[in-house]
Amino acid sequence: MANLSASAAAAGNLVSPSRRPSLALKKIAPSLRVAAAPAGLLRLKAAVGRAATSSNGAAPAGTIVNPIDVPLLSFSEVAKRLDAFQASGVRNQTYMAMYSSIFGGITTDPSAMVIPVDDHMVHRGHGVFDTAAIMDGHLYELEQHLDRFLKSAHMAKIPLPFDRSTILSVLIQTVCASKCTQGSLRYWLSVGPGDFQLSSSGCTKSALYAIVIDSPSLPVPSGCKVITSSIPVKSPQFAVMKSVNYLPNALTKVEGEENGGFTGIWLDDEGFVAEGSNMNVGFVTRNKELLMPRFDKILSGCTAKRVLALAEQLLENGGLSGISSRNVSVQEGKAADEMMLIGSGILVKPVVQWDDQMIGSGKEGPIAQRLFNLILEDMRSGPPSVRIRVPY
Repeated sequence: MANLSASAAAAGNLVSPSRRPSLALKKIAPSLRVAAAPAGLLRLKAAVGRAATSSNGAAPAGTIVNPIDVPLLSFSEVAKRLDAFQASGVRNQTYMAMYSSIFGGITTDPSAMVIPVDDHMVHRGHGVFDTAAIMDGHLYELEQHLDRFLKSAHMAKIPLPFDRSTILSVLIQTVCASKCTQGSLRYWLSVGPGDFQLSSSGCTKSALYAIVIDSPSLPVPSGCKVITSSIPVKSPQFAVMKSVNYLPNALTKVEGEENGGFTGIWLDDEGFVAEGSNMNVGFVTRNKELLMPRFDKILSGCTAKRVLALAEQLLENGGLSGISSRNVSVQEGKAADEMMLIGSGILVKPVVQWDDQMIGSGKEGPIAQRLFNLILEDMRSGPPSVRIRVPY
């Protein structure tokens, strides 16, 4: 990645508040090693210990009775513990490679896949992200997702660390280094590290991160239940932007699961169907019209828009009578023949029950299955406009 060397060198100066080298390097300068705990810390431990073991069993007010012996770790010891954490198997996904503009390169060591805690994306949510599927050694709709990514960055007032072509090259090279042929690419743009203030004025350079996740199994288009979410929907200004502030989304997903469903469904401020927790919603009316809510108040789903384009094939053989995007009432949605969730992680997932209402026959519908097959075929053999070959 020679074309990034100058920028990477500049970015490397922003690793952490302590200006230490990146964890990814795992080379510790002697001056950074901690030989022993400071005398003040030892005196504190001794005082706490005396209070905890006093003869009468009582400690003065405000004294810590049961001390936790927190070790003071050197940089190399932190790296070892991160290795142990990775080896413990607590992670449910396999991370194949990560790029960070902070250390200016790619690592395939999951223990080194870290970001600075003073990055404003971490403590202020000032960042945006996007994704792209990896299928049979090709990146699916990366160009389309990247366009949305850059639009979100502009809306969030995050300057680009590199131009578009360089960002595209970084993402492709990260997937190439990962050797992953089926999975997903996720990437973030932050105003960067610098301090713990609210304003980003102290952040001297934005930061780009990307990670490749191995996912050997394909999604299954099995039917699911959804509920109407009680979590307030995002305002349109933030709903159309793919920012890292996904707490409302996460709570909507959890609420759905707590009620025996797959996710929750948001309604907009006028009571019309909006979207799912991180997916779009589609319906097939009794007149065989494919219907989706308008994108002016919700995230413009790349997969949903591609499904709308591919669905035109079903107009030719009579599977569908029409395709439209407009306001959809809850009553109309629940009365539909079919309902489906659409997103890059699930592709097309049929909904067979919404709240206490069965959708259609209460079974997966034929249109949802055909749309799932169309998008899967497009991922495997679609035109160059939606597939980029990864040069492993």
